[in-house]
Amino acid sequence: MTQANWTDDRVDQLKSLWTEGLSASQIARALGGVTRNAVIGKVHRLGLAGRTTPARNERPRLPSAPRVNVRPRIPAPPIVEEEPLTLEDGNFATVLTITEHMCRWPIGDPADGEFHFCGRKTKPGSPYCEAHARMAYQPQQQRRDKDKDKLTG
Repeated sequence: MTQANWTDDRVDQLKSLWTEGLSASQIARALGGVTRNAVIGKVHRLGLAGRTTPARNERPRLPSAPRVNVRPRIPAPPIVEEEPLTLEDGNFATVLTITEHMCRWPIGDPADGEFHFCGRKTKPGSPYCEAHARMAYQPQQQRRDKDKDKLTG
């Protein structure tokens, strides 16, 4: 990428056009051989960025309105809480007894002696059973909605 050749004359022209209220794109076209980004960079290096009036020939910026979600809300599938699997010996799945095809959803506090895993049959490609996979893998929009509800509710 080539660097713009900022001669004294070009800098004076830039300052003049900037003061007149031209946008960086308009100045780049007027000067020729420079990009909009090169103009913006030079304006900042010269300390000219504090322009109080909008660039001429550009639409004035309107106050931003609240963002409206236009996507239809897809209700989350109901999450059915499954009881953890009880093994043949009457205990729950633990770190020592869990196998590859058993749900690894943690239940309880790992520091507690009662800590165990769900232990139900896993969903293909997931370390969790169907119910816990729905809890763990939520579509991005549903996660955003849920996080927004937590903040506002």
